[in-house]
Amino acid sequence: MRGALFLFFLVPLQKIINDTSQLDMIERIQQLMAEVAALKADSAEEAEALRIKYLSKKGEITSLMNDFRNVPSELKKEVGMKINELKNAATEKINALKEAVSIQQVAGPSIDLTRTPYPIPLGSRHPLTIVKNEIVDIFSRLGFTLAEGPEVEDDWHVYSSMNFADDHPARDMQDTFFVESHPDIILRSHTSSVQARVMESTQPPIRVICPGRVYRNEAISARAHCFFHQVEGLYIDKNVSFTDLKQVLLLFAQEMFGNDTKIRLRPSYFPFTEPSAEMDISCHLCGGKGCSFCKHTGWVEILGCGMVDPAVLEANGIDSSVYTGYAFGMGIERITNLKYQVKDLRMFSENDTRFLEEFVSAY
Repeated sequence: MRGALFLFFLVPLQKIINDTSQLDMIERIQQLMAEVAALKADSAEEAEALRIKYLSKKGEITSLMNDFRNVPSELKKEVGMKINELKNAATEKINALKEAVSIQQVAGPSIDLTRTPYPIPLGSRHPLTIVKNEIVDIFSRLGFTLAEGPEVEDDWHVYSSMNFADDHPARDMQDTFFVESHPDIILRSHTSSVQARVMESTQPPIRVICPGRVYRNEAISARAHCFFHQVEGLYIDKNVSFTDLKQVLLLFAQEMFGNDTKIRLRPSYFPFTEPSAEMDISCHLCGGKGCSFCKHTGWVEILGCGMVDPAVLEANGIDSSVYTGYAFGMGIERITNLKYQVKDLRMFSENDTRFLEEFVSAY
């Protein structure tokens, strides 16, 4: 009788113990789930410490899995699902924390990996760019607009439209770079091709300045190069005269070289202008008194100019009986030499940083 009574009380007591343990485990899982959701780490060490605390062989979640064998069989499915959810959530959270702190340590809050190493030297514009921009700025204040065109051109825009005769020496291979597979395609030898493109697409009034690189088949030396840079200007309108050209060039020379600069025009010849002239300026080194730089003449040549030949106007679709115009062109290297006394043209294309550093404060 006593044994039966003992068994009667023992079975409910064991059930109560099992139920209580089950409730404690579920509460523990819920508590750990809340902890995992709130995890934070500011370094890789902290993230690793969290992994050890929750996922290692002696961690919290492993301890739960060890106690799982005490769960009654009818509850194993429910408890097992909750433990798996907890383990997956902890794994994803800790991996995300590790990745975040890893990126932060590599990049760093104050390090820009795209920047050049320190110290960063102060750079400068190229001297040819400095002078080109100054020339363009002067003429833009005189009403000229900027025009540009391709460096690889056809014969028409470079020569034929500019009134070059078929047997003109400039068309020879000794002077011009031709594209071998296309004999009509060349590297432009002057920026007059830009003027031709403007004239054929625009009706007067036209007032443009055309800077750009040009190519000529010349031996490279201190005084010559196979490529160099030009700036050409063109003004076409009704009643344009040589006096207008002279006044514009005088203003340019005084803006570029100083208010005391004088100019003189000497007769010359260009296929695309008639009459044509070479323009000299008074030597700004000796004030026109004569020195070795100006060969003791007091004058230095800087550009060519003239009135646009009526044949050029007609070839480009402009009525020469209504409109007249003037054109001028200068080498940027030539003007740069005059301003900064650079005696070797090769210096402009050798990328010698010691030479370029001399122009850090020139703009």
